[in-house]
Amino acid sequence: MRDFRTDYEQFSDTLPEEFFPRGANWLMLGPSGPRRLRLSIEHLAQHRGGICFCVDLDPRWVIKLIQKGWMEHLEAYKQHCIDQAITILEAGHDVKCMFTTPKLLEALALGLEKRGTTIRKAGITGIFSGGTEFTPQWTRFAVEELLDGAYMTPTYGNTLMGLAASRPVVPADGYTIAYYAPQPRAVIEVVDFDDTDAVVPYGGTGRVKLTTLTKETFVPGFLERDEGERELPYAKYPWDGISGVRPFRELAASTTVGVY
Repeated sequence: MRDFRTDYEQFSDTLPEEFFPRGANWLMLGPSGPRRLRLSIEHLAQHRGGICFCVDLDPRWVIKLIQKGWMEHLEAYKQHCIDQAITILEAGHDVKCMFTTPKLLEALALGLEKRGTTIRKAGITGIFSGGTEFTPQWTRFAVEELLDGAYMTPTYGNTLMGLAASRPVVPADGYTIAYYAPQPRAVIEVVDFDDTDAVVPYGGTGRVKLTTLTKETFVPGFLERDEGERELPYAKYPWDGISGVRPFRELAASTTVGVY
């Protein structure tokens, strides 16, 4: 019952105060149910001294629209969610921080551009975002074309892992995004596709293997639905990381990636 609070309180300590000021209010623009994500972002905002404005985006309805091929309805629903977000940003609520997904971030930036403004001019200074759509190419596009100086930190996580923070995303790195699990609460290994007891060499590609240990739960060696490349330890996170996170190749064809 408390895990999501613990996960997001730990993640809060990784956010730079310059861009995620304490006391600021938050916008949650992402899938709001039936998962714990909405509750988690709300708790993160409150933990940092603000309140959270949530746009109600139902991922179950999105998946039904995709399955029925109702792409016009899908686009209308996405635009409806973006309109709600812009209404919140224009209402003078001192919203400076935001959670969103790459697709919705792009749609929001384009929606604001049509109104003659930008994400930064709308008051947003810090964004944390998650989703397998993060690639170095998309990140470069976001930094150079969408954010207008707002700071963005990608994350990778789920209910078992909590949140894996990324090292700073910089041009000198080719905008590579490397994630580091919140050890010792959760440990990520990148293992061989055919021998899941064998960790791949640094730079090698493999499947994500997760071990979680909390006060309530011990889950050793859980094979995730993702794959990626094993990354070297980083100064702030002196343990293995992972980059290039994407759906596990054997499951990718059956994975629905939609409006969010």
